[in-house]
Amino acid sequence: MYVTNKHLSRRAVLRGMGATVALPYLSAMLPASKLTAGASPARTRLVAIEMVHGAAGSNALGIEKNLWAPAAVGRDFDLTPSSLSPLEPFREHITIVSNTDIRNAEAFTSPEIGGDHFRSSSVFLTQSHPTQTEGSDVNVGTSLDQIYAQRFGQETPIPSMQLAIENVDQAGGCSYGYACVYMDTISWASPTGPLPMIRDPRLAFDQLFGSGGTPEKRAARRRAQKSILDWIPDEVARLKMSLGPEDRGRLDDYLENIREIERRIQKVEERNTSGEPRNLRGAPIGVPDSYGEHVELMFDLMTLAFEADLTRVFSFKMSRDVSGRVFPESGVMEGFHNASHHRGQEKTLVELSKINRYHVSLIPYLLEKLKGAKEGESDLLQNTVLLYGSPIGDPNIHNHKRCPLFLAGHGGGRIPGGLHIKAADETPMANVMLTLLHDLGLEDLESFGDSTGELDLTGSSLAPVVTS
Repeated sequence: MYVTNKHLSRRAVLRGMGATVALPYLSAMLPASKLTAGASPARTRLVAIEMVHGAAGSNALGIEKNLWAPAAVGRDFDLTPSSLSPLEPFREHITIVSNTDIRNAEAFTSPEIGGDHFRSSSVFLTQSHPTQTEGSDVNVGTSLDQIYAQRFGQETPIPSMQLAIENVDQAGGCSYGYACVYMDTISWASPTGPLPMIRDPRLAFDQLFGSGGTPEKRAARRRAQKSILDWIPDEVARLKMSLGPEDRGRLDDYLENIREIERRIQKVEERNTSGEPRNLRGAPIGVPDSYGEHVELMFDLMTLAFEADLTRVFSFKMSRDVSGRVFPESGVMEGFHNASHHRGQEKTLVELSKINRYHVSLIPYLLEKLKGAKEGESDLLQNTVLLYGSPIGDPNIHNHKRCPLFLAGHGGGRIPGGLHIKAADETPMANVMLTLLHDLGLEDLESFGDSTGELDLTGSSLAPVVTS
């Protein structure tokens, strides 16, 4: 741990056997001369989330019923009938962008027809068209998260992290002439450089907090059923002696969150090694059978990583194309992929919208965590932008028009939120991502994917609200 006589280093850590615990933002990390100036310690964080299989609101009937986007454009929108209704408590932090297309996910040649599921994920954050190949000569584009990480992620111990929920360990060719890696990841460090995604919360936890010591020491710690915090009590006590009451409280909350997450991971591992039958056969022992529990663990890890400034960039693949997983919590007992082929019938379309709503309903958990994580005079939700969307529009016909998309958070104040923007027909989703990259500090970026320009995310082009 490094402490000057003026302030605590932002890179201060607590070390123990098989553990390296970075610290959250504390007031002691700013020199006294800056404490009254309201100086912000944060750079903007980025979370990019992909959900496969499009949305029920992307065909004519779904648009008429407002099954994804609300009817009203601007600030006075009603989320009630839409799959976005779980976001109502956070409406002031949400920017809905509807009616954008992802042309580069379409088939460009005859051999590509039918391969939408097998190339779409690679297009989502790159907005580029992948080379059809089952070999190692994959090529698509550099993804949005990695463009940001390459510019700003070098300031943190981990430039970016890639997480996933479904299995992403297939190799070789999948189908329709596409390599499985196109389905396995949404993050590309270069057009030919796909990045692996972590499915197991234990592996993600160890990458964030278990980098100290050797693999043998980390394994010994886990066998002892101890928390990483049990190896650093003296370091914690010494640090607390140098902190004020507010910082001590913040540190206690942060360390307790680490302990609780570790406890939950241990419970999952115990359950999955008990001999009881598993719903997810063959899944790593750290992966919960419960989809919701798995997602929440990943969201908790994201929040802790952002608090400690271990990384500022996460990409998160919440499902896998052609997944037949059932989500009982949605009230629908049909597999996801089958339900997505709604055949244009209202009843089945509504069933798909329930699955869409369930997936969206998990996002407020993360937003609440970010909002509760204070950072100077601000909080992580103010200093984060979350992008959630799908590279498929109407899944029944595998098209890529009117693809679902929304943003959450304020990007350090550059995105006001509380807004529904309906883009003009045939607007590329790449325009939204180009604008977002500019807002994130990459003003010199001239284009992204098939972008044709920026898309106003502030609502400044809307008619002013008239009050009496």
